[in-house]
Amino acid sequence: MAHYDIFNGDADGICALIQLRLAEPRSSVLITGVKRDIKLLSKVAFAEGDTATVLDISMEKNQEALRHALRDGVKVFYADHHRAGDIPEHKGLDAHINTASNTCTGLIVDYYLGGRYREWAIVAAFGDNMLAAANEYCQQLGLSPEQTALLSRLGVVMNYNGYGNTEADLYYTPAALYQVAVCYESPFEFIAKETEVFNTLTTGYDDDMAKGITIKPDQESETAAMIALPDERWARRVSGVLGNELANRHPDRAHAILTALPDKQGHYQISIRAPKNNPAGADSLAMQFGGGGRKGAAGINDIAEKDLPVFWQALECTYA
Repeated sequence: MAHYDIFNGDADGICALIQLRLAEPRSSVLITGVKRDIKLLSKVAFAEGDTATVLDISMEKNQEALRHALRDGVKVFYADHHRAGDIPEHKGLDAHINTASNTCTGLIVDYYLGGRYREWAIVAAFGDNMLAAANEYCQQLGLSPEQTALLSRLGVVMNYNGYGNTEADLYYTPAALYQVAVCYESPFEFIAKETEVFNTLTTGYDDDMAKGITIKPDQESETAAMIALPDERWARRVSGVLGNELANRHPDRAHAILTALPDKQGHYQISIRAPKNNPAGADSLAMQFGGGGRKGAAGINDIAEKDLPVFWQALECTYA
């Protein structure tokens, strides 16, 4: 019998698992990947008696593989904040699903654990751009502005590290980053002792963001903007966090960040951010084009260039 820890490769997925494994240490097989790699359950050849922890990947996108696993006698703990679809009623499933626009998987796990490792939950929230929740918890813990800024910085750069077309685009694979970070009960200890990792991520983020923020939108209106990034590794890395930054700078505007697919000419990935002042509709918009996500942020893994005018019309219509 084996246990599998299956988690999204962004800050939220990593920090959710860190909390659980600090509270409940166990040997496991790690299954993860770049942030867009979400159909992770289908990668596991489960056997009867196996167990699994699944974090921060849409149950709706993993519905068939989940049902097969449950039918084969696998016990599954599942925590997530994306669209879930029909949650199976099965004695082998322990589901903790909350799709509210002001939460993330790290906060769901924090609630489950009674706030035992809340600093890591705060990092997850900052990484997922849940700024109100993250700042509120920082105030409750009595953290100084400098400490709050440090947790915010870590969340942002851990999230940044998850974006790429493949793991070759990343500075650290999500599994490797998790294995380093889980050694520390506090993210402050991680920052202090893993200076090379922290500095690599912060320097990379700053360099990539400086390039991304200067690119002008291809399409722009009062309520939406669409920005195409070049086919380069830095652009693939910055695609998600650039959307978060622009959403924070222009809270009444939706943003779509296009990144060229390097192995498919004339095709793009799109990272969608709903307006911060109206965090809704991103998941439904993405689903129209074969994507998915959550109300405030979603993505499309593959869209042809010829379909971009239709997408732009849908984006404007959603947030008009």
